[in-house]
Amino acid sequence: MKEYKLTESEEKFAELIWKNEPIGSGELVKLCEKEMNWKKSTTYTVLKKLCDKKVFQNNNAVVSSLITKDEYYSKQSIRFVEDTFGGSLPKFITAFFDGKKLNKKQAEELKKLIDEHREA
Repeated sequence: MKEYKLTESEEKFAELIWKNEPIGSGELVKLCEKEMNWKKSTTYTVLKKLCDKKVFQNNNAVVSSLITKDEYYSKQSIRFVEDTFGGSLPKFITAFFDGKKLNKKQAEELKKLIDEHREA
């Protein structure tokens, strides 16, 4: 999957689409005007940009996503760990805990995730 990096306003816009999709483009314009104080032209400009990036599609005036919200944020998390911790998940976890303690349930959930994702 391609890397997507959205600006803060693009992310807010994307959140509106993910929350309301599929959504008619006219309805999206009204929603952006109400939620973001955007003009019609701004909404269509940003929509076109994100359609060009293959994040969303606008078919017959109906806007829907080409990647899910979870897929987007998963890729951003991976990129953060790669950029900040050289791709080292143990370094990230060490920094994340920074003296914090896990309760028994959290530790068991992490163990389960590790077991599910461990290479054979």
